[in-house]
Amino acid sequence: MLSKTRSSPAGSAAPGVIRDPITGPVSNGSPTATGGETRREHFRRKAHRTRLHSYAIATVALVVFVIALAASNTAHVKVNWVFGSSHISLVWLVLFAAILGWLLGLVATAAFHWRTRAPRRGGATS
Repeated sequence: MLSKTRSSPAGSAAPGVIRDPITGPVSNGSPTATGGETRREHFRRKAHRTRLHSYAIATVALVVFVIALAASNTAHVKVNWVFGSSHISLVWLVLFAAILGWLLGLVATAAFHWRTRAPRRGGATS
């Protein structure tokens, strides 16, 4: 037969009372005794999560914009090259120009970084 009395947990201050093992940070900003995070660490983690959510929303909005741009620009246009001309879909022209601009931006950034890097140490002494 089962007993109707409650047993108190080991190490409890009073019978039937369970201590809360989760405590907040100490007022001076030091970590808690249980190894939790400080208020600053908690704020930084939440801010980082918010930035990641913002980037994800911006990425989805950009993808939707590009799909809408491609869907609305399906007409053929005449493109004049240096040695002739051709008719292509406007969406391919826009995507080609965007990719070309992105690649040229990467090359320009690498060139600027290479030309403005800090001088190397340990070179030849004169």
